[in-house]
Amino acid sequence: MKVGFIGLGLMGLPMAENLRKAGHTLYLHSRSGVPAAVQGDGMIACENPAEVASKAEVVITMVPDTPDVEKVLFGEKGVAGGLSDGKLVIDMSSISPVATKAFAKRIEELGCGYIDAPVSGGDIGAKAATLTIMVGATETDFERAKPLFEAIGKTITLVGGVGSGQTCKVANQIIVALNIQAVAEALTFASKAGADPVRVRQALLGGFASSRVLEVHAERMINRTFKPGFRVGLHMKDLEVALSNARALGVALPSTAVAQQMFNSCVANGDIDADDSILCTAIERLSGHEIAKGS
Repeated sequence: MKVGFIGLGLMGLPMAENLRKAGHTLYLHSRSGVPAAVQGDGMIACENPAEVASKAEVVITMVPDTPDVEKVLFGEKGVAGGLSDGKLVIDMSSISPVATKAFAKRIEELGCGYIDAPVSGGDIGAKAATLTIMVGATETDFERAKPLFEAIGKTITLVGGVGSGQTCKVANQIIVALNIQAVAEALTFASKAGADPVRVRQALLGGFASSRVLEVHAERMINRTFKPGFRVGLHMKDLEVALSNARALGVALPSTAVAQQMFNSCVANGDIDADDSILCTAIERLSGHEIAKGS
């Protein structure tokens, strides 16, 4: 297919590269510019989102937040300005489910399809093309987009109609945040009690407490490697979507609110751009103890 891809950040760039490896032609745009190293061989830079949309059959957006998606779609020289009947827009950002439904309605009024398909798996999954993709779409649009999803993801689920993908992603981010906090608390407890957190993690990976967070984030906590796979600021944004939607729905999310405050503590210490595993430092500060190998 001729695929437009807008947003070439930590996740977007490897996703676009995997689509090219699958044989698709890519029309690219990013607010920070398209890296010269990826241009050529079916990777074509465009001046603006409207140009991307005019040249592609399917346009994918992968940008940080709800206002960013709105600007890319409907701002000056936005995607909407380059669309024509029958094209398909796929937003793979993690944004508000309510806004997603409004965006979809505006795109559908232009005679085009709209899919929300946020992802989970971080930069590791993006590079390995093993992302989990949560899709909100009609059956017809889903089948049309499926070959693209298969080039970048491993677990692909049509959750329901438009907006359902974003709702599922919010649920995902709640679970991940609480799991990060749980792992941070467990390792801090074990370390201060005198156990080696390396061996504690190894033991727990073989039991019911095992999780992807325990596998990946616990190792980062122990080794103090907080180079971002998924930034604190982005996870905070997702939790704010969860909490604001929970207020509207009358749903109680007490543990999610606590996790958000732990991330706030990290931001206050200058770590907004660090990996979200750095939440452990908020627990460590409260405990007066840093997780350490060989405790």
